[in-house]
Amino acid sequence: MPIPEDVTGEEIDKDVRQELQSLPKTLADDVAKNLVMVAKLIDEDPEAAYGYSRVALRLASRVAAVREAAGFAAYANQKYSEALAEFRAARRMTGNIDLWPVMADCERGLGRPEKALDMAGAPEVHKLDKAGQVEMRLVAAGARRDMGQLDAAIVTLQSPELASNSVQPWTARLRYAYADALLAAGREGEAREWFAKAVEADKDGSTDASDRLAEMDGVEFVDALDESESEGDMGSGREEQTEGLGEERGGSAASAEGRPEDRDS
Repeated sequence: MPIPEDVTGEEIDKDVRQELQSLPKTLADDVAKNLVMVAKLIDEDPEAAYGYSRVALRLASRVAAVREAAGFAAYANQKYSEALAEFRAARRMTGNIDLWPVMADCERGLGRPEKALDMAGAPEVHKLDKAGQVEMRLVAAGARRDMGQLDAAIVTLQSPELASNSVQPWTARLRYAYADALLAAGREGEAREWFAKAVEADKDGSTDASDRLAEMDGVEFVDALDESESEGDMGSGREEQTEGLGEERGGSAASAEGRPEDRDS
């Protein structure tokens, strides 16, 4: 797959670069460039990111960072069985426990929420840092919802991290998941309150909490382009009154629809 000329491979994390030192320099550079492309594209074009991850995997399958990147690329494309296999391989190579929550979420993706819950109760969870433990809580709540256990999902998300006024990288997603679970349980008043709290914490737009809140409040947004086109059509109608008096032309108003996440994790 083509690599842009401005991608040198030096952009990757220094720890990954160190892992690649076990390879011949030319090969290491090629792998690094493909890993850079995975990181650049995984959000905006996950299919392309997956393609680059397969190239890196073909070149250096014995490098843990490559297996991890391939896992995340597969995960982004909902190839959960493949992602889980790659994550397991990376963990065997490093002994690192950080991938435990996303591995559990792969189990959810494979239709095995019970297995995800087993992982949420495993000793490995206690070895995770705070961010990892919050992520595991989100996965466990999602698994409860998969099983139709809404009340249990709500209780799972209730935690000191949820109650804290301190805004951390996970705060917006945790509040969003809690609000979404409350809404699914028919507790609309509480859900609105927590969507609003999610908006307060979501400085980088990692959730669509603002859209969900607007939807609950009955706010409608008019597409500016549609409105402009509508005005143009109306002007045209005035100029062509002899051809069609009384013809109605109106713009379309798009309501603010939320984009519920498939997963809480």
